[in-house]
Order: sequence, then structure tokens, then C-alpha cells
Amino acid sequence: MRILLATYWSVPHLGGVWNYMVQLREKLESLGHKVDMLGFDEENRSVYIVNENRKINRDKILSFINKKPNKQIRPKSLTNNLVKFTELQLQIFEQSADYLGLNKYDVIHTQDILSAVAIAHVRPKNVALVATLHGSVAYAIRQQLSTIHKTDTSHIAKNYYDELEKTGATVGDVTIVANKWLKNILTKEFHVPTEKINVLHYGFDTERFIKKTKIKSAICRPNNKKVILYAGRLVEQKGVHHLITALSKLKDIQSDWECWIVGEGNYQTDLETQCKTLGLQENILFFGKRDDIPYLLTLSDIFVLPSLHENQPLSVIEAQIAGKAIIVSNSGGLPEIIENGVTGLIYPEGDTDKLCDIIQSLLNDENFRKRLGTNAKNWGMTHWSIDRGVKDLLELYHLAISKCRGNEIDGTK
Repeated sequence: MRILLATYWSVPHLGGVWNYMVQLREKLESLGHKVDMLGFDEENRSVYIVNENRKINRDKILSFINKKPNKQIRPKSLTNNLVKFTELQLQIFEQSADYLGLNKYDVIHTQDILSAVAIAHVRPKNVALVATLHGSVAYAIRQQLSTIHKTDTSHIAKNYYDELEKTGATVGDVTIVANKWLKNILTKEFHVPTEKINVLHYGFDTERFIKKTKIKSAICRPNNKKVILYAGRLVEQKGVHHLITALSKLKDIQSDWECWIVGEGNYQTDLETQCKTLGLQENILFFGKRDDIPYLLTLSDIFVLPSLHENQPLSVIEAQIAGKAIIVSNSGGLPEIIENGVTGLIYPEGDTDKLCDIIQSLLNDENFRKRLGTNAKNWGMTHWSIDRGVKDLLELYHLAISKCRGNEIDGTK
């Protein structure tokens, strides 16, 4: 089978979507399939086929778009700058994908709402479209419309992204989500037909990850201190500012800990300023973007994900396989992958007092930490089997091809 994995986001990038794409490509190729990967480049100057390094410059596509404006977008919507930017990016992505060629694929597997909407406009009739939604873009945007993107026309952006959410979840032959939480949002709030949504847990290459944990780097544990680790994007929706607030309260109680914040994002400067204001420069260290997170997990004692909006994060999966005591908020799909008190601890989203209390209890109870970590690993090693995940995914690929071409196939292509 010839497969294209496509995302609207720049690639490679920090985060679970790119890691999922890489692992999926490697597993599919090991089974004899041919897999290409499509996305914006890191500078957002081109759209390219990653593995072939074949690209089209955005300026070339822009000259074409300017000659042929998109009549589907209501002019009123473009009075909101966020909508205007997104619509332009979508057109660039769509026309670039068309230029690079989609005819040779049996399946195009998009990894977000935006790429699903764009690809749907230009995919050849005999090419199946499978859309995996790794989260709710509309929900994430709603949070930003009350903060960094708040304007007098925020309601226009909300309506625009709500429409995109429903469209992106329905344009494919098959739509996949990772949990019941996202399925419920799509069906109940965005009125996507229930039969359209398939719940499929991600497969994860546990063996490969365990090998990576043994590759040491120059980082060392601090003497006589326990390590609290956060790994992920430094954006508002990840709630790292709540973790910092909780740690400022914890410092008043005990100081036998150090927090490592690994990742990068547009919220980093604000977080660093928050640490300085609270006098936590010696307690909280910012590591930036790193490739040795598996090893850093082995050095840590507690993993924390304080998200305000979350789907099924790879960082938690990795912490489970590493056998760590895990703390997460009750946001989104997190309660579906953590059993409170058994494979981790769950606290109310944004409750910094509760988060402080939970961290303190784990710091002071080594047996409980180890028990949570052992339980998490035992559960994760079975639940996240990449063999089972890809097997189920291939069945949905064949279903999509069947729907697209209007007949049943034997799956031997």
C-alpha cells in the first residue's frame, strides 16, 4: 500500500503528533508499505515531502492564490486576523499538496483537522482519506480567544473554527480519535454523526523507547534532591504556569526537590519570568528542546502534566513505559489513560493547592511512588502495543479504501 502521512503543522516539530507519525511510518514500512510524510517546513517557507525533501515554496503558491481568491470564505470572516491567517495557510497547504502530487497514494492519512479540510479539497477521487484528530482545535482556540487572540471579532474566529472542527471530522472516509472524550465532543457539541467516529488507541513502540532510555547524556541528578519532570510544549494550554505556582507553595514547605522543564514554545519567556518573580530560579531549570527525554525520565522521580486542554499525550505514555509516578490534571482524555491512585494521580485542572499537596505526598512516600510507577509500566506495556495499534489502523485503511472506491477489497495491495 502507498500511504501519505500529512499534517498542517511544521515538521519535524516538538510534540506527540510528529513522534506518532515517525513511529507509524517505521512500523508500516517494516510491514512492506511505502510511506511518505507531508507538512510545512520548520521555517514555514515551504510545504514538502519530508522523506524526499521535495518542496514547493510558499511564495510561488501565493502568487497563484492571489490570482484565484477563495470564494468559499465569507468576507466578514476575514475581518478577524486569526481567521485571515489560518485561511491563507490552509490555501497554501492545499495548493502545495496538489502541486506535489497525490495521485500515487492509496491512502492519505491526515493528522489534524486543518490538513483534513485542506486535503479533502484536492485529493483524487480514487484516493482514500483517513483523518486522525489528535485533539480539538476549536477547543484550544477558544482558550486563546480569551487571552492571546482576544479581539472585538473573537466571536467570528470561534464560529470559523467550530465550522472547521465539524468539517474536518466529516470530510474523510474514516475519522479516528484516541478516546471517548474527543468522540463525545465531536458528536454532542459539533454534531458529527456517531458512526463517523472510530476510537483507536495509539500504538507505541515500547521496545524502541526502552532502548533510548539507556542512551546516557551529560545531564546528572542533583545530590540529595528528587527530580520533578515536565516534558512538552511550552504553551498556555499545557498549564505549566500552574505547576510553577504549585511549586512556589511547595518551596515554603520543603526544598528537597528540583524541577526540570523540557521543551520550547511561545510561553517560555512568561514562564521564566514567573519563576524569577517567585524566586524559583534555583529550583526550576529550563532545558529547552532536547532529544534525550527518555534518559531524563530515568533520572526523574515524578512526572507532571498540568494541562488545561489535553487529548492523549505521548509524554504520559513515555512516562508510563519508563515506570514513573505520574500526576496529571483531569483535563480531556487524561482520566481515560490514568487510573487515579493506581497508575497515577489525578487532580482538578488548575487547582494549584491540590497539585502542591499531591507532589508533596509523592516526594515523601517512596513506596507509593514506586508502586504507581510499576503499575503504570505494567498497564502501558500491554495497552500501548504498536503491533496491535497498527493492525487495527490497517483495517481502517482498508475500510476507507473500500468506501472511497465503492467496493470491497481483499486487503492484499
